[in-house]
Amino acid sequence: MKRLLFFLATLLLSQSLSARVVRVEVRSRADLFGGRSFGLAGAYEKISGTLHFAVSPKNSHDKAIVDLSLAPRNARGEVEFSADFFIVAPKDPARASGTVLLEVPNRGGKAILALMNRAKGSTDPATAEEIGDGFLMRRGATVAWVGWQWDVRDYPGRLRLEAPVAREGGKPIAGLVRADFVVDEKASSHPLGHVITGSIGGTGYPAAEKDSAQNVLTERDGPMVARRVIARSLWRFAREENGSAVPDDRSVWLDGGFQPGKIYEIVYVAHDPVVAGLGLAAIRDAASWFKNAPDALVRAGRVYGVGISQSGRLLRLFLSQGFNADEEGRQVFDGVFIHVAGAGVGSFNHRFAQPSRDAQPVSALFYPTDLFPFTSLPEKDPVNRTQGGVLDRARAEKVVPKIFATNTSYEYWSRAASLTSTSADGSTDAAIPDDVRIYFLAGLQHFSGPFPPTAAASRGLRATHPQNPNPVAWLWRALFVGMDAWVGDRVLPPESRYPRVSDETLVLPDALRFPAIPSLRPPARAHQALRMDLGPRWKDGIVSVEPPRLGAPFPSLVPQADPDGNDVGGVRIPEMEVPVATDTGWNLRDPATGFSGERVSFIGSHVPFPKTRADRERAGDPRLSIEERYGSRDRYLGLYAQAAMRLVRERLLLPEDLPDVLARGAAEWDEAMK
Repeated sequence: MKRLLFFLATLLLSQSLSARVVRVEVRSRADLFGGRSFGLAGAYEKISGTLHFAVSPKNSHDKAIVDLSLAPRNARGEVEFSADFFIVAPKDPARASGTVLLEVPNRGGKAILALMNRAKGSTDPATAEEIGDGFLMRRGATVAWVGWQWDVRDYPGRLRLEAPVAREGGKPIAGLVRADFVVDEKASSHPLGHVITGSIGGTGYPAAEKDSAQNVLTERDGPMVARRVIARSLWRFAREENGSAVPDDRSVWLDGGFQPGKIYEIVYVAHDPVVAGLGLAAIRDAASWFKNAPDALVRAGRVYGVGISQSGRLLRLFLSQGFNADEEGRQVFDGVFIHVAGAGVGSFNHRFAQPSRDAQPVSALFYPTDLFPFTSLPEKDPVNRTQGGVLDRARAEKVVPKIFATNTSYEYWSRAASLTSTSADGSTDAAIPDDVRIYFLAGLQHFSGPFPPTAAASRGLRATHPQNPNPVAWLWRALFVGMDAWVGDRVLPPESRYPRVSDETLVLPDALRFPAIPSLRPPARAHQALRMDLGPRWKDGIVSVEPPRLGAPFPSLVPQADPDGNDVGGVRIPEMEVPVATDTGWNLRDPATGFSGERVSFIGSHVPFPKTRADRERAGDPRLSIEERYGSRDRYLGLYAQAAMRLVRERLLLPEDLPDVLARGAAEWDEAMK
């Protein structure tokens, strides 16, 4: 009997540890919104705490984690680490749908409730406004977030990874780290960490050898312009405090101040690289735990990974580097939503990786963000003679999930999104596998702008024109239902919709037929993925050349424009089918911030049509006026409703959302005709 009990206990322990979550700390467990019931799913609760993991450097599924062999190990020869988690789940597991939606946090935050529940963003959803209309809860979905990023700022509610540093023979590892930045207003000092939309996106690495000759500060007048070295006597590692320089190994001070209209870049020596790739293992093993471990806080019949922007790029790397198989080779994600990631990956799994770094029009440039391969199926780089596909490893291990890849107009101009569906030389359309859908969301910007549209600075971004206000939430809701049907019921989703080389809806920027709209001109250039030489050890995840040597760019193509300046092709919301404005995926920087003519990060433009024919003729605007197009409010609303109904029939809009969509159309008419 004792031997039987010992066998059963050992079996349960091995099952518990098989997903590599070895311990769970629950810090908080409380009813969501006072125990309010969400239809058949009943009441929800929210659970937060820490997941503790262990991985083995000897396991073939962990070999991709850079510097794992140099991390400290426990008595079992495993590397331990931990991650914050936050879960919103039905209190009664029997009433859950079986779907776990695991959002990979963008810089430690939570976005999916704001996106799909039409809620106010919050790191700890509690109020009706922060929970929204309960779309996900009414469907019995469990929503989870797990920290994966080591350098998230220590702000309340942010989720982060706690990972060990790599050392060689017990001694610190030194390496070069690079930070670049621009300022919109003169400033005496600037953080070394990545600043994004006015706040710190990542803490970055502190300077370790402040007097090293390898520490170099440069300035340049544009992204591709030659650097000028700033004399070492003019700058130091310090921050501004009450007008004076205070020593600070995470900031840089420049005598005379940093000026708008220049790109500043500092390369400096840092120590103790964090084993950043453990963040991918945290996502992998948490998802596997939900699916396979009997002691999991919530159980899943299927798990969907969700990544938005930065975290969408992480999911592209996650799939490319083989993380959709856990340590036992089991499939982790059944479905994946990759939103507004373009063709990018990121600084997520190499020595001295800074996960918050991205690639914006004039900052955070030349990081390993846009790396070949770009397409799902294998492709060839005609310059470097390499070949491969994003899904090669998942295909080899038979763990390919269903994938929705969605990009807006912004990503075609600013994230090289065309490379996900073309050959590497941009000459032909690439084949798309049956388990992938690519949807171009025409006429949207990176995130939904405010409505009514405003020219006021938003999230620290100052632009020439009001932001593009077109909403994405209703498309997302339809895609969530479509993914559940695809994975659970094998109902095929709508076919991919994206601009193509073959029908000339996808073109080089100089072939764009953009109308001569007064005060609105396209950017001088689109973002290009660059071939970069990061040094001879890059194949092992070690950067030894900073800044990298740049090679030939991959061509970036953009959606063709119609006579109104709106994008053609793709998934077209009613605002694109029955427009009252030109809504682009690009906007130009406010000239006062420098770099006039360059794109501003993340946002598009909203330029209303003239109201009347007289207005059009007076302004010399080539676009037909609203009056000439529609004649009356009733006719406009009828056409708008027809466009919305087409989306319902195409399963890209839910019938339950139709009333709200039509109400939005009426509000847009009223705003345009003020």
